[in-house]
Amino acid sequence: MGRPGGFPILSSKSENNIDDLIMLIKKTTVCFVLALLTAVACQESPQSSFTRKVADYALVEIEKPDLSDISDNGKEVLNLYRFIADEIDAIYWEQYYGIKDSLMNAISDPFQKTFAEINYGPWDRSTGKSFVDGYNDCPPGAGFYPADMTAQEFAAFDNPDKNSPYTLIRRSADGSLETVWYHDAYKEHIDKIADYLKAAADITIKPSVKEYLLSKAEALKTDSYYESSLAWLDMDDSKMDLVVGPNEAADDQLLGIKRSYEAFVLLKNQARTDELMKYVSRIEEFQQDLPGDPAYKTFQPGAGSNIFSCNALYYAGKANAGIKVIALNLPFDADVQRDRGTRTILLENIINAKYNHIVNPTGQVILESDFREHLSQDAFFWNIVFREVAHGLGVKETVNGKGSVEDALGSASLTFEEIKANTAGVLLVSRLQDHYDIHNLFTKEDALTTFFVSLVRSERFGEGSALGRANIIIYNYLEEAGAFRRKESGQYSLDFGRMEVALQNLTALVLKTQATGDRAFATYFENCYSKRSDNFDADLMNLGIEKIPADIRFK
Repeated sequence: MGRPGGFPILSSKSENNIDDLIMLIKKTTVCFVLALLTAVACQESPQSSFTRKVADYALVEIEKPDLSDISDNGKEVLNLYRFIADEIDAIYWEQYYGIKDSLMNAISDPFQKTFAEINYGPWDRSTGKSFVDGYNDCPPGAGFYPADMTAQEFAAFDNPDKNSPYTLIRRSADGSLETVWYHDAYKEHIDKIADYLKAAADITIKPSVKEYLLSKAEALKTDSYYESSLAWLDMDDSKMDLVVGPNEAADDQLLGIKRSYEAFVLLKNQARTDELMKYVSRIEEFQQDLPGDPAYKTFQPGAGSNIFSCNALYYAGKANAGIKVIALNLPFDADVQRDRGTRTILLENIINAKYNHIVNPTGQVILESDFREHLSQDAFFWNIVFREVAHGLGVKETVNGKGSVEDALGSASLTFEEIKANTAGVLLVSRLQDHYDIHNLFTKEDALTTFFVSLVRSERFGEGSALGRANIIIYNYLEEAGAFRRKESGQYSLDFGRMEVALQNLTALVLKTQATGDRAFATYFENCYSKRSDNFDADLMNLGIEKIPADIRFK
């Protein structure tokens, strides 16, 4: 028999031998400790195959904002913005996947469940592949269309509402196609959001904010966003911002039409915003600085464009799904861009988090030592600034009567727009820094090096998104042009001259394709250059060995 705790009863002989007693206690204690450590190790070493996938998203805590200069009314408005964002999150789950609980209740592995929450569904956004038993891979049209609908069937569907960015395509009882407006499909959530917006409008003391919030409430209930977009651009005197609505069509990889709901709650950094606004008056100059035929740069950006630097307080919906955006350029409506311009928003705290957790560590791994000195957090910030500025440049309508670029290029328009923004943005920064025109201490070589490192780390987004394909295309194009060499060590050396020329040529090619609406070439080019190379797989392995995350997620 043993006593409670498992220690054996000592014999009378052993009790008279203090050495035996000490030895026995030592042996017993060691066995107990080893057993305890084994049990703890088992608990702390989960065998889930999703542990590594979740670890690819570094857990980042958004610091509590300094609200000392925000009035009590303003703080109430911020709370209402958070409630709005939560409703947007619920809409997006339905829009992209379906009923969230039906998926979560079917998953028992906590790491797999977290990965589903990161991806807002059972599909890995970097590949489009299913990672949950019982689910097929993600359909190209996500939840916007019937999964069995073909592009040909859509083309034959005689309903003008089908081309709206704000309608779902569904099958009626007889199996034919029908349209459902967003505001009808998500009416319960939209009504709540509208009530929150009106409540915030009643509280705010800023007339421009009140006008925007009431206009947005009406827009969400009617799916008519032109007036609310103008009101948002006019709202330039608020310390807080709410970006909300169906904004981007990146999830629609079937036709590139349907837009996803998202929300950002933001707090403006006024000092940095004042610095950025100095560049707004030069938008037309930047347009003319783009490479290529002047005929492909005829679009006149609206004079009301502005640039804000903000700290993000909250992401919801598409904004929070998978890869986290670090900047915005809105509205996407070409009519608004023509009439009033765009607002570029830099998400300063998220940019810094990505540089510190991902970009700089990636550069330390993949660059030869002589090039690491060109890594620059300032260059990373300004590359992002002008990437977003470049979204508002180029052309929005084809020059040969084929309609909008989106209509002419179809789903390829998403990829080509991302290529243009990335390549044109770093070219603008390089040109400005040739003359030290950005008042931060970094060089053109810093901008190009940091751009390249960010390009390599962004290739890990995979072919499953337009952004991922765009990054792979740029990498392959630069490699073909001899802009870099990858050594057997896995480290890169860069040829800045060839890189700059290749970026100019690629930007000019993209602008020409957009302006002429050459869908056949766009499809051919995307198919040719968007294939992952052996370098990609080797880089992926090296970054994985060093445990460098692909992106971030929020606590």
